Amino acid sequence: MDDIKLAKVENVRMIDRYNTKNPTVGTLYLTATHLIFVEPDSNKETWILHMHIANIEKLPLSTTGSPLLIRCKTFLSVTFVIPKDSECHDVYTSLIKLFQPVSINKLYCFNYQPAKDDFPQNAGWDYFKLDAEFKRLRVPNDIWTLCTMNEKYDLCDTYPRQIYVPQEATKLMLISSSRFRSKGRLPALTYLHANKASICRCSQPLSGFSARCLEDEQMLEAIRKTNPNTDYMYVVDTRPRINAIANRAAGKGYENEAFYENIKFHFLGIENIHVQRASLQKVLEACEQKTPTMSGFLNALESSGWLKHIRSVLGTSSFIANAVDKGVSVVVHCSDGWDRTAQVCSLASLMLDPYYRTIKGFQALIEKDWLAFGHKFSERCGHIQTEAREVSPIFTQFLDCTWQLMSQRSDAFEFNERFLLILHDHVHSCQFGTFVGNCEKDRLDLKLAERTYSLWGFMSNHLNEYINPLYKPVMDELIKANLAPQCIKFWRGMYSRFESGIHPREPLGDVLLDSKEHCNSLEDHVQHLTKRIASFKNYISKSAKKLQDATTTKPSKETVSNEIIDNKYNYDKKLSELSAADDDHPLKANNMSFANLSLNSEQTASPNGLTDEITAVAVDWKPMRNVTACSCSTPFDQFSKKTHCWRCGEIFCERCIDKSMALPGQDSGKAVPVCRSCFRTMQKNSP
Repeated sequence: MDDIKLAKVENVRMIDRYNTKNPTVGTLYLTATHLIFVEPDSNKETWILHMHIANIEKLPLSTTGSPLLIRCKTFLSVTFVIPKDSECHDVYTSLIKLFQPVSINKLYCFNYQPAKDDFPQNAGWDYFKLDAEFKRLRVPNDIWTLCTMNEKYDLCDTYPRQIYVPQEATKLMLISSSRFRSKGRLPALTYLHANKASICRCSQPLSGFSARCLEDEQMLEAIRKTNPNTDYMYVVDTRPRINAIANRAAGKGYENEAFYENIKFHFLGIENIHVQRASLQKVLEACEQKTPTMSGFLNALESSGWLKHIRSVLGTSSFIANAVDKGVSVVVHCSDGWDRTAQVCSLASLMLDPYYRTIKGFQALIEKDWLAFGHKFSERCGHIQTEAREVSPIFTQFLDCTWQLMSQRSDAFEFNERFLLILHDHVHSCQFGTFVGNCEKDRLDLKLAERTYSLWGFMSNHLNEYINPLYKPVMDELIKANLAPQCIKFWRGMYSRFESGIHPREPLGDVLLDSKEHCNSLEDHVQHLTKRIASFKNYISKSAKKLQDATTTKPSKETVSNEIIDNKYNYDKKLSELSAADDDHPLKANNMSFANLSLNSEQTASPNGLTDEITAVAVDWKPMRNVTACSCSTPFDQFSKKTHCWRCGEIFCERCIDKSMALPGQDSGKAVPVCRSCFRTMQKNSP
């Protein structure tokens, strides 16, 4: 590749800030997609995807070489000390060109090819349809209808083609409201609760100090009338009041309660994207302190204001969820309606609807409130070279708020922390086309469904890694966030996940999930063996009955003398009886021969295949506690998942246990994870 000036550098030191006196020495490889550091002694590899790099900094020359500091969007911070300054400069200039392409068509997703037979290219692109999600919400109906005016994105080019509005809304109301709202983002339905209360979203009105739009006022009144429960509704402006007032000078602003009848207006004070970006930067500085002390870290975390912002987003979402739960509809906006509005609408829906707390439902929520309604992923995540002021951790904040809810109600969510981390990393990786672009129209213009792979297709192959073992499907409809300051926590698993020595050896969720899978395997095996034993009992009882019937009637001497005593004849006779037996006959199912079933035999031979069924399932699984490396020599660290082979019970890394198959000793017949060696053995033994 032309951008790579130097593909390999030896004797590079990787500095861990917790172990600056004993840096690791290894080889640094620069490829078209990754920066790879290999430690020859421990065989440990550190992979850094170019698209994950947030910034690169050349530090002053030292006696040991030229240091290169790399900070990643995954919150990995690493320093490589390269022996020669010229080599460091070559690596630096190559990475500058590679980590942030100029054109969107140069992103990783357009060149990415998964391993053969991993998953097809079209997998995942058709998992979620916006109309199907609204049908689940019982829309359209006699109150809400599908608006077809945006089929070609004429009404609003950052909205989806399918938008749902009140039946009462006329064409003139829709067009005028769109023109009166910033970026044409008119009020549209995003969530309908079972009690007919709704959440609608839009952008700020172009009201200035005194402007008004009668059709926009009629539009909000039509939304209020869709809910027969109350004679008012809330309009929530997620911005601080002072920000909204300042926008009036630019001809924008907020709804005047004197013009909009039957609304109760609320400012709920979430700061803008620039404040959030600066806040997260301070969190990272707190995490990167060279000599961290308790007071130093806590003071730096407090001064960042990050947890205060998380609480603010959760508080606004809770206000909306509680209002809807009580039967009051809410219209939500911020400035342009694609950042703070996306956060609080999706979090309020998450609190209200248990479906969104499942894996499939959470993905559908992201598709609806973030992708379809135009959160600017490529700008906010800095996928390509763009204005630095447009980059902001809005989606990261949403995942953090979700994690806070999970921490408070661990039994209410089907997915675990790893699921959120995978989502976060791949939003920034551009390995898949799912989050590329700033709106639905962008993704269609780029033909991402035809040219790239979907993240949902990839994740569907790894669902067992994302299961929360504490999940209880039958839960309360509404979950409430505890907003007490003591309950808003620093997410160590996200912002400090690459720090050594501060994480448990195995995450509790992984240990619980592993124990649950082991129990499931044993229960499935026991069920299979129980059925086999029952079939043997059935056969034995039938045989005993026949024997009893035969002995009750004594044959005459003439009959005995005339009976042909011939082993071959008796064998053929038994074989013909078996052929006429039931299909579930245990011996027939395994092609059992009668050669070993002589009444004079004192031994009972096992049917063919029964031994395989017993040995095909590992009864004992190797304990996770003391396993430090996979058989392929890949070392395990705090964020590597250890996976058991269900056939041999050994522990492997995710690379070595990429196969699954149904085991003959299990009743369910479901495909389960097996290592490559067991997979080959089972394939050889299968007929």
